[in-house]
Amino acid sequence: MDLKAIALEVTKIAKDAGDAIMKIYGTEDFQVETKGDESPLTIADKTANGIICAGLEKLDVQFPIVSEENKAIPYEERKDFTYSWLVDPLDGTKEFIKRNGEFTVNIALIHNQEPVLGVVYAPVVDEMYYAAKGEGAYLVSKGETTRLQAPSFSLNDEGIGVVASRSHLNADTEAFVNALNGPVIVPKGSSLKFLILANGGAHVYPRLAPTMEWDTGAAHVVLVEAGGSVIDHETKQPLKYNKENLLNPHFVAYGNMS
Repeated sequence: MDLKAIALEVTKIAKDAGDAIMKIYGTEDFQVETKGDESPLTIADKTANGIICAGLEKLDVQFPIVSEENKAIPYEERKDFTYSWLVDPLDGTKEFIKRNGEFTVNIALIHNQEPVLGVVYAPVVDEMYYAAKGEGAYLVSKGETTRLQAPSFSLNDEGIGVVASRSHLNADTEAFVNALNGPVIVPKGSSLKFLILANGGAHVYPRLAPTMEWDTGAAHVVLVEAGGSVIDHETKQPLKYNKENLLNPHFVAYGNMS
């Protein structure tokens, strides 16, 4: 299977979804609802999800789709998936509603609990990130394609950049940050927090608070292929996917840590 070729096909789907999101972004009414977990849902989430699912179903390769906005697939069925798509059609819905531009379209391919392909599109700045296992990570911006390589660093370095969420900051995260040597906080929303590590704009992203698999899968691949890692804070092992519970454990994402 040519994962890089598939990733390039998926970038077209992500772009279509992003274009649809931007049309709604320019309107007055996002038709905001509240889901059962108290998180917001907009017409943009629903529209982008429909475009992505339809696009993935037209690809030459056919895999089940696990999406934040689709009906949940029981684990008894999911546990037998060798490959499956993992989709967050609009990551950063709160940022979308705030109109701060920090939201993304996320599509990942999971193989035996490991993300092996990831596409993340940031519609407001028209930046497309994509990666496939063993093939590197890339950014397409203003018509130019750049291979991403996170710069090396040590946790003991003074002034390393620590990515913190605009919407989530708790005591555990503050304790992690305070243990570092004069860290510089870099605020960022959605899966852009991973991408700034891959791009060299920061070094560490501690997420010691809840996230779901679809929040991280696509950007996880991009960061790893740029030389980084995404580590379970407790086990110190890489994050796993398609678990019985799709809630991620607390984790820390690193750039190229030496």
